[in-house]
Amino acid sequence: MDLGTAPTALIGRYDGCSVGELLTELSAESKARLASEIREWVAVVAWADQNVVDTGVPIAGPGAPLVSEFELMELIAVLGRTPDGGRMHVGRIIECAWRLPSVYAAVIAGRIPPYKAHRIADQTRSLTPDAAAFVDRQLAAVANVSWAQLDRLITEAILRFDPERAEAERKKASEHRFCEVSDVDEHGNALITAVVDIADGHDFNTAIAREAEVRGRLGDEGSLDARRAQAVGAIARRDLALDLLTTDEDTGEITVRSAGRKVVMDLHITDTTLTGENPVGRWGDEPVTTAQIKQWLRSRETTSIVVRPVIDLADCIPVGSYEIPDRHKHRVRSRRHTCSFPNCTTPAVKCDIDHEVPHAEGGPTCPCNLNPLCRRHHRAKTFSEWHYLQIAPGHFLWTSPHGRLFLVGPGGTRALDPPRAIDP
Repeated sequence: MDLGTAPTALIGRYDGCSVGELLTELSAESKARLASEIREWVAVVAWADQNVVDTGVPIAGPGAPLVSEFELMELIAVLGRTPDGGRMHVGRIIECAWRLPSVYAAVIAGRIPPYKAHRIADQTRSLTPDAAAFVDRQLAAVANVSWAQLDRLITEAILRFDPERAEAERKKASEHRFCEVSDVDEHGNALITAVVDIADGHDFNTAIAREAEVRGRLGDEGSLDARRAQAVGAIARRDLALDLLTTDEDTGEITVRSAGRKVVMDLHITDTTLTGENPVGRWGDEPVTTAQIKQWLRSRETTSIVVRPVIDLADCIPVGSYEIPDRHKHRVRSRRHTCSFPNCTTPAVKCDIDHEVPHAEGGPTCPCNLNPLCRRHHRAKTFSEWHYLQIAPGHFLWTSPHGRLFLVGPGGTRALDPPRAIDP
């Protein structure tokens, strides 16, 4: 079978190279990448050593230095990482350098790859200094440890040096149960995740199996899995009805009142919507199909319907106070769905609403001067030298305390600093 050949433009300088030559090149690139990672580790440790403050934030385990919160934000932005991911990345390096010196030395010497050291640091961060030192000593002798061996080593360290924690975790594990429903996806489905007592799990499985079987006997042609999924809702709605049984004190008559569903949809109205060609509904921020909406609203007797029109996102009507009205918050969060800080992915619904030009300096409380910032980056903009300018709707030019520039827009974050050559 002829699969063709790749265009020369895609191969570039490797055109005509043999497989052996390509493997040699790939090996060299892999070594260069590892060397680059190691240099980054050394540079991060040097950075941490210069940014230790008494009131800093802890990003590694007990005994590791506290680093400046706002300087850390700049480092993370320069590394091109998300705020949370960058915080974890830097914290792992500091964990190794200060609490796992043998592991750190092995990374610098190339005996332990950085990705494995990251995993080790994740495991040791919660340990006491003595327990972390024990793990470090054990790993110094055996660099090529499996994940299972590492887990056992961490468990042993906790048992040896923190027996109270070990006992508390044992008891907590027996009560570590939960049941949660995820956000709806684009098909109107949600994921139910639970950890329950085995007896409760058995009863639940029996109940949905029986409900699914009954549905099949009554003519439901859906698959067994689909019928089991529908059974969950049917069982839940019966329980809602049972919770709302009321008895008339005079007649003794029992009345059943089911709360049913309450569906809240944001309907985006366009000219084609009015003709029935392009209706779009949303559950929260997720779009759903017309068919899904019809299914939710099919039972009018047990469904409460609230329809909210979406306001014009381009509208700009200021108010005279510092407090931001809900209609402005809704407009701002509909316009930008995440925090406006570089690489931050915090949903706008969980963010503060920031006055780009502070209200105290004459900035209006108007959607054109309001943008979502998560609490962490709102504080950075307010209390440090981080600042931004909205150069176009939805496009923000951020400047870090040391003058680094980052352009944030619908397509993500782009560092505007020219690349610099790094000495080998």
